[in-house]
Amino acid sequence: MRMTLHTDYALRTLFYVGLHTDRRVSIREVANAYGISENHLVKVIHKLGRGGFIQTMRGRGGGMTLARAADEIRIGDVVRYTEEDMNLVACESTTTDGRSCVLARQCSLRGLLGQALAAFMSVLDDATLGSLLTDEECIVLRQIFAVAQVTDTRGAAPVTQ
Repeated sequence: MRMTLHTDYALRTLFYVGLHTDRRVSIREVANAYGISENHLVKVIHKLGRGGFIQTMRGRGGGMTLARAADEIRIGDVVRYTEEDMNLVACESTTTDGRSCVLARQCSLRGLLGQALAAFMSVLDDATLGSLLTDEECIVLRQIFAVAQVTDTRGAAPVTQ
């Protein structure tokens, strides 16, 4: 399974906001930290807000914070919410002309892939944002973002992961 860029940006945003629980974080700040488009990030943040993962405040002094404790945000929930299609292969969905794969009723591969996806999601369900943002991880991430910010202010491209 390959997650969409939308989900990637959603997870990165949650990591960044979770790292800065002492204040509101701006869209521009997240975009600069990762070297990604603010315009695309706006859509991601809007969806995260609708999903109850972050709270947003518009205007001067605005920004975003986590909507609940990092230990209450399961990574599996974020992935399910941001991914529009969890099918691993095209045969699991109906084609544009309304037909499905001719093997769909008797395909053992389909069941195997379903089990694999369930195992994948089970691992993500066992992880929370808080469990990933350990003290050690936060120290390293802050160092990475500090280097990226210094590099960016010198006119070079920001450091991205």
